[in-house]
Amino acid sequence: MLSTIELLEVTDFPSLQRAQTQTLQVNLGYRCNQTCVHCHVNAGPNRTEMMDDALIDLIPQVLKARDIGTLDLTGGAPELHPRFRDLVREARALGVNVIDRCNLTILFEDDQEGLAEFLAEQQVEVVASLPCYSVENVDKQRGKGVFDLSIAGLQKLNALGYGQPDSNLTLNLVYNPQGPSLPPPQQALEADYRRELEEHFGIQFSQLFTITNMPIKRFGSMLVSKGQFAPYMQLLKDNFSEANLDNLMCRSTISVDWQGRLYDCDFNQQLELAVPGQTRTLKDLLEADLDGHSICTADHCYGCTAGQGSSCGGALGDSA
Repeated sequence: MLSTIELLEVTDFPSLQRAQTQTLQVNLGYRCNQTCVHCHVNAGPNRTEMMDDALIDLIPQVLKARDIGTLDLTGGAPELHPRFRDLVREARALGVNVIDRCNLTILFEDDQEGLAEFLAEQQVEVVASLPCYSVENVDKQRGKGVFDLSIAGLQKLNALGYGQPDSNLTLNLVYNPQGPSLPPPQQALEADYRRELEEHFGIQFSQLFTITNMPIKRFGSMLVSKGQFAPYMQLLKDNFSEANLDNLMCRSTISVDWQGRLYDCDFNQQLELAVPGQTRTLKDLLEADLDGHSICTADHCYGCTAGQGSSCGGALGDSA
């Protein structure tokens, strides 16, 4: 796989400072039951990196010490971590909102019996990847048969109350472009998703998040190998919007890797661009926070500010 950090680290992106931390986003490990073309962490079934028990035990302590209201669990497939359910229970007992970034097909793995029911019981917010509402596009990006299993997963979650208008169980979907292009307007695309998924599969959901593909890891390597890296970066820079700077996720989110190291965002984590300063590990957060600290930036940050903007919670700007 071709590295892109050397193409990104010299940057003219504006300087940024962190605001108050509202979300602790934790990567529990890179093991996944899928191997997606757009994956920015290069996750897959053969990855073995997983967070150890000592770090898992630290997470609820940090949430309490720093009064952080949201725990965002990601991977790989975070549910494959053997302590996933223990961690969710502990965080929920603290009154923390828990987000599970779920690929949907994980709900049908042999060792994941009762996972959907567990998520509903704990009132976990599910953010589910569904890069399109057509079988051809999804299977092209995520693997043969993924679309059908994803639809079955959504139907299973709907049956438990997820995404229903009168339910407190949140089910958000995630769209990624198929290639080196910006996402379409989020609001219009969400309307398309609602129409197609309801008409053909009876599926309902809470919101659609559009997320720009980052020129790093597996996607970045593909761009380099096809000679598309420079044009894609120019596209991101040409569509830079200063209005998105105040709402960037790096201002209110701390990203933690499977070894307990801290980053300003999940993308910086994959580029190994650590947070500036002396507060560098999960354990450090027991005694100090990162409020007001400088944010480590590089050229990939233009991906979060292009067009409507992009974050783990979807578009930042006007989606009309």
